[in-house]
Amino acid sequence: AAEILYGLIHARYIVTARGLAAMLEKFKNCDFGRCARVLCEGQPCLPVGTSDIPGQSTVKVFCPKCEEIYYPRTEYQCSIDGAYFGTTFPHLLLMTYPMYRPPKSVEHYVPRVFGFKLHPTAYGNRETAPQVNQRRLGAADAEAKPSALPGQQGTVANEDDS
Repeated sequence: AAEILYGLIHARYIVTARGLAAMLEKFKNCDFGRCARVLCEGQPCLPVGTSDIPGQSTVKVFCPKCEEIYYPRTEYQCSIDGAYFGTTFPHLLLMTYPMYRPPKSVEHYVPRVFGFKLHPTAYGNRETAPQVNQRRLGAADAEAKPSALPGQQGTVANEDDS
């Protein structure tokens, strides 16, 4: 109970002016790690929770350059509750100190095979099993249940007909 209380107090503290200033120093020192994405070129990250409710999920790291969240690289960080940082912190820090917000990454990885760019339809056979099953079930339902048009009799007998 004491750990949860301390963590929730921490979440409130880091969104105050003093807390943001302290966390900015940690951000500048890369204490929270760097972005795992190659095209972000080692951009320092910030901790973020995906929920403000304790016990929902562990802390993640937010990259301000690609604006994505990732699992932290250290085991210690993976065991910290995300609510202890909250969903607001990294965005409020970058709004408070806009000079530390990097320009959004515009580079995108281009997949190639033997040096040739892949056509967008190259992965056209990527249907997942649920999509295939849905399509099969939809076709089976359409064959099993012929639709009756207005004015035509359906294949199901009415109770009044018996």
